Amino acid sequence: TQEARSRGYSPGRFSFNVKGGRCEACQGDGMTKVEMHFLPDIYVACDVCVGKRYNRETLDVLFKGKNIHQVLDMTIEDARVFFDAVPAIARKLQTLMDVGLSYIKLGQSATTLSGGEAQRIKLSKELSKRGTGKTLYILDEPTTGLHFHDIEQLLGVLHRLRDQGNTVVVIEHNLDVVKTADWVVDLGPEGGSGGGKIIAQGTPEELAAVTHSHTGQFLKPLLKKANQRRIRGEALSTTANAC
Repeated sequence: TQEARSRGYSPGRFSFNVKGGRCEACQGDGMTKVEMHFLPDIYVACDVCVGKRYNRETLDVLFKGKNIHQVLDMTIEDARVFFDAVPAIARKLQTLMDVGLSYIKLGQSATTLSGGEAQRIKLSKELSKRGTGKTLYILDEPTTGLHFHDIEQLLGVLHRLRDQGNTVVVIEHNLDVVKTADWVVDLGPEGGSGGGKIIAQGTPEELAAVTHSHTGQFLKPLLKKANQRRIRGEALSTTANAC
């Protein structure tokens, strides 16, 4: 910001990983460790920065009325609105929202993310790049912990990657995801040492016709409901056009 430049602060001043702008009492962690003799060590908010990670001089610098601690404490969704006038930042935040990560915070530690969240962050990074249409994406249960609305958003992103000519391989148990695939490979018949064999493969509809495929049999009623909704939608459209 202009205020930071006028004070002679470099971008590194606002990183809590290096000396300069961070709180040296906790080395930018915001927490200090209390060693316990007979119990596990505990962590409490730093007495100096009160958990804000930065020293007072750094926190005095404001952007649109907020200091660096307040900005990093924003969720992705709130930050998208806050940085709307900064296209380079807003675009990256939008890709994070597109993969269902609107609820995580800008300053959230990577160690607190689930495996699925970490995968989606990597996916959003790929989305922000200029695509070649020749990339193979492999995702392991990326929908873990997601609300149904967020799953729909993520599926939209995966289909967009597919439509750009890329190949997307997803390891997934969520049938709402499986039913949207172009091609499904069902491994089994059981998990762990009782599996590893290809039971069936094909489109979701073809898999549903395989009686010895557990996945196919669970898919069948879902596909039937989806087909019924499609038929009802077409009927309503035809009636509306006739009127």
